[in-house]
Amino acid sequence: MGKGIISRERLLVVVSAPSGAGKTSLCERTAAELPDLVHAVSFTTRPPRPHERDGRDYYFVDQQTFQRMIDKGEFFEWAEVHGHLYGTARSELEKHLAEGKDVALDIDTQGAKQMKRIFPQGVFIFIVPPSLKMLEERLRRRKTDSEAEIRRRLKKALEEIRYYKEYQYVIVNDTFKRAVSEMKAIITAERCKSFRMDLSFLREGS
Repeated sequence: MGKGIISRERLLVVVSAPSGAGKTSLCERTAAELPDLVHAVSFTTRPPRPHERDGRDYYFVDQQTFQRMIDKGEFFEWAEVHGHLYGTARSELEKHLAEGKDVALDIDTQGAKQMKRIFPQGVFIFIVPPSLKMLEERLRRRKTDSEAEIRRRLKKALEEIRYYKEYQYVIVNDTFKRAVSEMKAIITAERCKSFRMDLSFLREGS
């Protein structure tokens, strides 16, 4: 950048949560309301739900395509979750960062661990429901999972919540509007941290 222009490193915001806690919706709304933030789209082998669209919610691919991408090293991270494969493509993140955008990425705890090794200066946020009862109600309202699948997701939620202390921030998604406000506040504060800023032009007497 030219003299007199403050530059800042781009943020990678990694958001994890138990299934049904609202991480994807929070990322989408926050990206829609906060300038220069995009919600990166992950790849998955699971079938789309009725309201989901390819390229907006996920890139839906078959098992063979996903495996080819693994073999070619095209993922920053990938993991098996609830019997399906999910992954973050290098090209997806690199494209947004090269455009000068901050990136919000919603992935499970396995993927977050991998991303933390690659991007140690990332911002890591864990979303929790106000209670397990509320989480179960949200899963049932989706009407996309069998009883056995709901039980499996609730059991997995208990396992995932144990990792919350590995994240810098925790947001309780009780009221969606408030949760979005808190996520926006976290990202805004992180953008202003001194180690992310380059004020070298001031030393040059500009």
